[in-house]
Amino acid sequence: MLTWLAEYLTQFHSGFNVFQYITLRTILGTLTSLFVAFLIGPRLIRQLSTQQIEQSIRDDGPQTHLEKTGTPTMGGLLILVSIMAGTLCWSDLSNRFVWVVVLVTLAFGLIGWVDDYRKVVQRNPRGLPARYKYFWQSVVGFVAALFLYLSATVPAETQLIVPFVKAIVIDMGWVYVLFSYFVIVGTSNAVNLTDGLDGLAILPTVMVAGALAIFSYATGHLYFSDYLGIPYVPGAGEVAVFCGAMMGSGLGFLWFNTYPAQVFMGDIGALALGAALGVVAVVVRQELVLVIMGGLFVIETVSVILQVGSFKLTGRRIFHMAPLHHHYELKGWPEPRVIVRFWIITFILVLVGLASLKIR
Repeated sequence: MLTWLAEYLTQFHSGFNVFQYITLRTILGTLTSLFVAFLIGPRLIRQLSTQQIEQSIRDDGPQTHLEKTGTPTMGGLLILVSIMAGTLCWSDLSNRFVWVVVLVTLAFGLIGWVDDYRKVVQRNPRGLPARYKYFWQSVVGFVAALFLYLSATVPAETQLIVPFVKAIVIDMGWVYVLFSYFVIVGTSNAVNLTDGLDGLAILPTVMVAGALAIFSYATGHLYFSDYLGIPYVPGAGEVAVFCGAMMGSGLGFLWFNTYPAQVFMGDIGALALGAALGVVAVVVRQELVLVIMGGLFVIETVSVILQVGSFKLTGRRIFHMAPLHHHYELKGWPEPRVIVRFWIITFILVLVGLASLKIR
């Protein structure tokens, strides 16, 4: 919205043209979201605590987690509000990609809110039944993928790009819709599975969002995309502002979520953030790079799949407990050690993903 105001003011002073630069607006979006998170965080936490919207801890998990019982949850509201503040203030609201990422994020946040509400407020331990959760995730993911396919203006928008290999570009056709749907829904659930320790999921999300902001800017820039050998998608650069808002919001939330956490994000935050990363990767045509940079989310998900599959087929467990972070806790690693080491792994993977910009 503020971009429209700046555009209007340029007729009075040319200095307002500076707000047309995506780089500046990305920085402003980051700072705006961070400020909003700092501003509303303490009030939201107090309100959640007053309303007794508190996390219940499973007694079959690590015993050190029992002391977290009563910690306010559904802090994802803080994340969503601050992301929207930064995005709506500083992005170009006439850009279709902006609205796709915003609406997908809000829709998955709504699904997570229903699940959290049923668990925490209505005291229903099942929350939103898995079949209904997956159904609505599928509806939103499929609609978003179909819209992006039908509204594509250049062939690059529906091509599969293979990282580190410039010569391989695959025209997916209608398969693009199915592929994009799996990326959005899969990433959403992967981040949700990773959100099990204080700050474990949020900082990797911030790091991946920051890298996607760089990809977004380069993908939407005619000369940079040509120089780097990546697809040029007109308008994709504007998504960098949204990624900046995710970074600011995530850092603001981490202020309150760092060990020992004052608040948990809940499904409302985890499902929304995962879907946001997925749909941004689809827009900037870097789904396979997302698999690399979000390797922590992939490993956590695979650990659950392997654990369940092994137990059903052989009656034995591969890990002490899944997802993987609980396995290391039960091996005796203190929670902060698990968290920081997983952060470091993500940092390395993000650098590898960014290297694909130049190594092609």
